[in-house]
Amino acid sequence: MVRIAICAPGKRLEREDADAVQALAADDTAIDLQFHPQCFARHGHFAGPDDKRLAALVDCAREPSVDAVWFANGGYGSNRIAAEAVAAIGDAARGKRFLGYSDTGYLLAAFYKAGIGIAAHGPMVGDIHREYGTTAIRRALDWMRGGSEGLEPSLDEQPAAAFNLMTLAMLCGTELMPDLSGHVVMVEEVAEHLYAIDRLFFHITQHLRGIAGLRLGRISDVPENDRPFGASEEEIARFWCAKAAIPYLGRAEIGHDAANMIVPYGVAASAARPYAPAGTTAS
Repeated sequence: MVRIAICAPGKRLEREDADAVQALAADDTAIDLQFHPQCFARHGHFAGPDDKRLAALVDCAREPSVDAVWFANGGYGSNRIAAEAVAAIGDAARGKRFLGYSDTGYLLAAFYKAGIGIAAHGPMVGDIHREYGTTAIRRALDWMRGGSEGLEPSLDEQPAAAFNLMTLAMLCGTELMPDLSGHVVMVEEVAEHLYAIDRLFFHITQHLRGIAGLRLGRISDVPENDRPFGASEEEIARFWCAKAAIPYLGRAEIGHDAANMIVPYGVAASAARPYAPAGTTAS
């Protein structure tokens, strides 16, 4: 039995989304989903105040019977509790998997830097409401049980990491930012003007010198500006990569949609080893 604990470090989870995911997983007797009550809390923008969201995350990560921690949703808030979470979790979650994307990239980055568990960019519970959301949920469940079918197809023996572009820009220069030297870094974004994408690339490329290369995921739902920017998202990525002497490696299958593939931080092969539920040893 693989026990998956679910908490909401940023935005709350709607009960109908939780019910839909629970129903989808009900036929799989090898998976036990455990929704922390905090998922459904409401405190302004957040799924409860900072201390409540932090406590739920730490509870899930430190629980010995839990094998994986699945983030319910993105939405702003994870950065407010990330450093405290690292300090409180310590060594208790080194064998666990952590899965999410968007704003939860702050936690994934901080955990990767601290050597806490196996962090991965990939679908969250709230993605069930997207078109083809059931496919995204099945992809996530497969990875948390040790599968590899949902991995980003470009992954190889090169260490990698994936981020929402805005989240990565905000991480750069902070205590949460891991050393990504030698990594293939993948980025995606949603609902930002192309001039904002250009601005974000200006910033992140200043902090990514020394990476093995950059891959561009989907830049979706771009708002219409009052005048054309004059360059596509790929032209923007190529421009700033060239200025910073960062190899541009092409596209990646990540984004704010149900086709969002999974990118474990580090070397993907190390996260695809035979899965050992809590209290057991992989052979």
